[in-house]
Amino acid sequence: MVSDLTGIVERLEPALGPISGSPVPLEGGITNRNFKARLGGRDYVIRLPGKDTELLGISREAERIANQAAAGLGIAPAVAAGNDECLVTEFLECTDVDPDRLRADPSAVARALRAFHGSGTTLPTRFWVPELLEDYAAIVARRGGAVPHEYEATRAIAARIADALPLGEPAPCHDDLLPANILERRGSSGQGTMLVDWEYAGMGHPMFDLGNLAVNNEFDGAADERLLAAYFGDPVSEGQRAALKLMRIMSDAREAAWGVLQGVLSELDFDFAGYAQKHFDRLAAASEDPRLEGWLLTAFEAFA
Repeated sequence: MVSDLTGIVERLEPALGPISGSPVPLEGGITNRNFKARLGGRDYVIRLPGKDTELLGISREAERIANQAAAGLGIAPAVAAGNDECLVTEFLECTDVDPDRLRADPSAVARALRAFHGSGTTLPTRFWVPELLEDYAAIVARRGGAVPHEYEATRAIAARIADALPLGEPAPCHDDLLPANILERRGSSGQGTMLVDWEYAGMGHPMFDLGNLAVNNEFDGAADERLLAAYFGDPVSEGQRAALKLMRIMSDAREAAWGVLQGVLSELDFDFAGYAQKHFDRLAAASEDPRLEGWLLTAFEAFA
């Protein structure tokens, strides 16, 4: 890793300027390695892709395009350089989003997502969970692994949700709205919500971003309502409520399958099996909700 980073920095210096000091590892991340480095008198984040991450459905070209487009909207750090070996973005002074404050007022993230969804950005990859589930299972089998018994039920519920909420005309989406990917910019250079880690960006269903945000940040019913009102405006419809409930389940289907695949791909020291099981369990509980059939019917009538 050190030798790879040294070579990458040397190749960046002609464009970004000479390095000062040594790159510093940044904590967090369960797919890639991130470093802070000072080149040409400016601070940057250098992101090195993890092993075999293209098998996760990641397009580094899509990541760059999405990050650049989001930066143009003021909701992501600017891209300074990028290719298949690294992505370099400006380093901004930010703090982690406060989870309670996010749940109390998700309007800034909702506005950011709506702006990106409506930006007209075209990404060279597609993000649709039922397809990912098939791709991931095939890769696990090729690597000599086996999917857990929960996988088949996960495929089935994802297919039912896709029938109720067909992809239709896809929009550019972030698709990975974990708490660590939502930051609050602070300091003299500006303020506002920043969305980072665009590697799963693709042309997909905007409602997936809302469901992914809500379930990964532990929104309750009231927070869900605030999110929908901020994104769509008042009044919130029953179709929108149903779609959000279903896409929360779809998000857990993706996260569980991702954990299964990472268990056979990744070299990082992380409990991917436990991660997958957490999402399988939450998906199973949501799938047993007696309101599920009503959500499917209501969403189908509103969106299909």
